[in-house]
Amino acid sequence: MKYVSFKAEGQSSYGIIHAKGVFDLGMRYGQLLPDLKAWLEAADLGLEPNLPKVLEADHRLRDIEHEVLIANPAKIICVGVNYEEHRTETGRSKSDYPTIFTRFADTLIGHREPIIRPQVSEALDFEGELAIVIGRGCYRVPQEHALDVIAGYTCFNDATLRDWQRHSHQFTPGKNFLSTGALGPELVTPDEVGPLADLTIETKLNGTSVQSAKLGDMLFSVAEIIAYVTSFTPLAPGDIIATGTPGGVGFKREPALYMKDGDLIEVIIQKVGHLENHVEDEDDEMDA
Repeated sequence: MKYVSFKAEGQSSYGIIHAKGVFDLGMRYGQLLPDLKAWLEAADLGLEPNLPKVLEADHRLRDIEHEVLIANPAKIICVGVNYEEHRTETGRSKSDYPTIFTRFADTLIGHREPIIRPQVSEALDFEGELAIVIGRGCYRVPQEHALDVIAGYTCFNDATLRDWQRHSHQFTPGKNFLSTGALGPELVTPDEVGPLADLTIETKLNGTSVQSAKLGDMLFSVAEIIAYVTSFTPLAPGDIIATGTPGGVGFKREPALYMKDGDLIEVIIQKVGHLENHVEDEDDEMDA
């Protein structure tokens, strides 16, 4: 199943993508379950409405405007240097534990919404990643049961202001500028995706491949990440984990390759989705 958050005819909603179009969940159940996060929360409790056997097409896919899948996650957990090629290019030492940092919800944008390059920096880098959306409340989940708490997978671009990231040893400033975390286009359930290891992830900048790997190249697997994260914090439906980016990032190239106004950046993950966003320079009104 593929879930989507969208706007149609001026109204924000969410629904299910199928062969004939989009089945609008918000139109039917929005008074009780106003968004996709609320739907996942209800499902966790076994309280989601029963769906009809045949889903109607309330909208054509081409007629909807994608919005960020989960606009209001309680937690966004990000994993750094989780591919060997990326660890090597950054000169980071090997670690027994995942590198963890956080993002804020107001940094998130949806498919085809613009990534904003702020006026204070030109060092806006790309980081294509697989993101996990949690579907079950969980805490201290054993690794062997970790995949059971996943609602689905989606694409993520952890666009980063590299100079701000390097202000100190903490990543937080460079990772949390407004409208820099692209998420989407759809939330694809695990049964549709299947095993992850052989699936490819690729990032393209203006049509040129700049990152490419297999998801099985992760140093810490999805199950290991969930087990580690839930060892120190509970997770709830709608929480997001970004699993790290492969090698090939812009700031380690010679010369450095950063995103600029007008660029098109794409994150393509086999069986998961194709996320694309243009880059726009911040205008003066955002400073007001």
